[in-house]
Amino acid sequence: MTSALAAVRRRLHSEDRYYWITSMLAARGLQRAACRLTAANIVACGAMPLLLMFGDLRPMGTRDRTIAVAVAVLCVAMASTWLRSNWPTRRHSQLCVLGGSLMVVVACLIQAHPAIGMVGATAFVVVSAFTAMFHAGWLLAYTWIVGIGTLVVLSVRLGGVRPEVTIAVVALFVVVNAFVAFCCRSVIRLVDNDVHYGELEPLTGLLTRDAFSDRVATIVTRARDDDRFLAIVVVSLDSFSLLTAMGGDAGAKQARVAIGQRLRETLRRDAVLSHVGESEYLVADTFASTDASVLTDRLQHTVRTAPYRLTASIGTVITPLEHLVGHPPHDVVEELITIATSNVYRARRNGGQRTETTANPELTSLRNADEWDDDDLTA
Repeated sequence: MTSALAAVRRRLHSEDRYYWITSMLAARGLQRAACRLTAANIVACGAMPLLLMFGDLRPMGTRDRTIAVAVAVLCVAMASTWLRSNWPTRRHSQLCVLGGSLMVVVACLIQAHPAIGMVGATAFVVVSAFTAMFHAGWLLAYTWIVGIGTLVVLSVRLGGVRPEVTIAVVALFVVVNAFVAFCCRSVIRLVDNDVHYGELEPLTGLLTRDAFSDRVATIVTRARDDDRFLAIVVVSLDSFSLLTAMGGDAGAKQARVAIGQRLRETLRRDAVLSHVGESEYLVADTFASTDASVLTDRLQHTVRTAPYRLTASIGTVITPLEHLVGHPPHDVVEELITIATSNVYRARRNGGQRTETTANPELTSLRNADEWDDDDLTA
């Protein structure tokens, strides 16, 4: 019993994946389709009560008909927020689930015949699928509780207090919704990379600056016997302000997402990639020598051939990993990023669309700290 309760508690507190999934969709060019499909479903659900008003089984009384019109209007207003150029925020999406569930309840309960309301309750399957895919377990539990409560009321209206009717209706609802939720969550687990959504930059789905530093700091602290080298690369898009001026904010965001996705596809699986600022990407990878030109040439080619055909000024720093062990990892990483960023400025002063590299630099963080606290890694 205790283990079952613990499992339920874990499900209710499961992590919200909204920003991770929306960034993945945006990176694959599916943002517009996903938003329009969501808006279409909201409008369709809101239109059903209006459609029924033209038949003999329309809601009875002026009050119920007014409520049906109000539900349709609210659904249109809610759907319009999904047609903007940007994803709605996570909070807005959660409010859509909360409000949308209540509107389904109202639309079902105002129907003149309970059977029509029970058919309308199938809309909860759509809400459950969306919630299971994008949001945490507590919100999914809310939609189920609201849906089951609605079906209980409708089944009592239809057959009186007859337990077999109520049990059959609720059981069917639970089975269908549980299967849909299971499929959605299974898909998420198959593609999940175990990255907490707080470590992701919402627009591109790449790591944030802090998450990048933490990942590279972990690489730095690993003891090793080989002589591999760590390369930190800063990729800065040239003429990005001009693109923003010509294509607007929406065009600039689409370019950042598209280039970020191309860079992710170009890099090795173990490489670390981050998006910082408006037009910069950070890359960290390990090599067997101080020659990182294979990587930087590939990055230059990726930016040139990605949508919008931009160019990049790239700054690189590469240093032996064995010399970094035993020193404050975050200080080392920050100094390496600073050196790589300085190389970006030098590349831009020399005309841009080029790479400047510093190999085996003397790091002040190695001279100033002979030992460091283990807590530095988690600070």
